[in-house]
Amino acid sequence: MLIQKLNDCEEIIAGDGTVLRELLHPDKQDINLRYSLAYAILPVGKTSIPHSLKTSEVYYIISGVGEMSIDSEVRRIEPGDAVYIPPNAIQFLHNYGNKPIVFVCLVDPAWRKEDETIYAPV
Repeated sequence: MLIQKLNDCEEIIAGDGTVLRELLHPDKQDINLRYSLAYAILPVGKTSIPHSLKTSEVYYIISGVGEMSIDSEVRRIEPGDAVYIPPNAIQFLHNYGNKPIVFVCLVDPAWRKEDETIYAPV
């Protein structure tokens, strides 16, 4: 059995500028998963850096409000929303609320640096 404690995960700044803690990753733990799972925070007033992944991704919004941009489409996000991001889509998140956006990221297959492209900040 593996139980991963959020506070035991190293806090890093991801390539898109969000604060990230990687919970599960098949390359970092002895687990049989196709996907990776991370916990992320976007502070108030911040916009993540546009980026794309060669893989699909899902954001599940836990708290906070803002706008999700995927390619040319922009939509409001709020707690309880699950956002599907298709492979190769240029994406970023903007926090216009009064508290951090907290969300979970699921990347399938598992996230790899070489699958990510970072673009110029908006």
